[in-house]
Amino acid sequence: MNRYAKRYLIDAMSGMAQGLFASLLIGTIIKTLGQQLLRLNQNAVFQFLVNAGNFATDAHVVGAAMAIGIGFAMGVPALVLFSLAAVGSAANVTGGAGGPLAVLFIAIIAAEMGCLVSKKTKVDIIVTPAVTILIGALLTVLTAKYIGAAASSVGKFLVWTTKLHPFWMGILVSAVVGIALTLPISSAAICAAFGLTGLAGGAAVAGCCAQMVGFAVLSFRENRWGGILSQGLGTSMLQMPNIIKNPKTWIPPILTSMITGPIATCLFKMEMNGAAVSSGMGTCGLVGQIGVITGWFEPSEVAVGHGAVAIQPGFVDWLGLVLICFVLPAVLCWAFGLLFRKIGWIKEGDLALN
Repeated sequence: MNRYAKRYLIDAMSGMAQGLFASLLIGTIIKTLGQQLLRLNQNAVFQFLVNAGNFATDAHVVGAAMAIGIGFAMGVPALVLFSLAAVGSAANVTGGAGGPLAVLFIAIIAAEMGCLVSKKTKVDIIVTPAVTILIGALLTVLTAKYIGAAASSVGKFLVWTTKLHPFWMGILVSAVVGIALTLPISSAAICAAFGLTGLAGGAAVAGCCAQMVGFAVLSFRENRWGGILSQGLGTSMLQMPNIIKNPKTWIPPILTSMITGPIATCLFKMEMNGAAVSSGMGTCGLVGQIGVITGWFEPSEVAVGHGAVAIQPGFVDWLGLVLICFVLPAVLCWAFGLLFRKIGWIKEGDLALN
């Protein structure tokens, strides 16, 4: 792979996703937990959880965390890394709902400019942070608002189109985001950048679960319970070496996602209105499911911008979540796997993890 493509499309996006996990995602979970506990009893401990979650989900904090994650993944020098906090904060706030995409572009350029001057002068402690921050600030002023608006528009278009054509978009979004999850790129960062929530977010969750749970069950013969945990709660990306050797092994999870996606959008109308990053997480640490549940009670700012409102989930909502995320991916991918093994498209050992 081209080293620049790896540096900017894989490493940087993965770093951005980790920054989102360590701020917006965990902050949303903590805040929602506190809010639900406060319904049972008003006390200082539960209120502290809400306050802690609010600190972590502040737009300035989230932007800084994403930019630092990007810089860390790119392996930039320390002064560049620390200076990216200001750059990310500014870009995320200025970019609005599409802030994550603005942070990605601006942080990468600011980091590279900082690297060019790092340790080149005797006053490095002044020059490197100054160049990094000034370049980042200039780019923020000139472009962040427009990058954010473009990303937000794409997200709104996908959300609107999925509402209009839930069947076909359910298939498309589920399959594409699921494929992105298994590829060595960050589906979570993509979903966050475009603010993928609502029915489109629900389809994305379905596609990711189809890949993770699907591969976990599909490869059970080879990997047993260790494979269930590492792929079902970790990542289906572990199968990429096997997919390269035999691309047919990827067909069962993709077919599964093309079935569960429209079931999610048309039958159960499952929406993911938590933090948009959760749409691209699937069953990884159960983040996708936590995002759906969080969105029921406390829709994210991005989701509210797309028209989401808080609901009291009923039996059908919970049933849909369990079926779409766990039961159907396991059953369908297992069935497809049996067929593919019978016709010789998948052979014994093709899905073994090293």
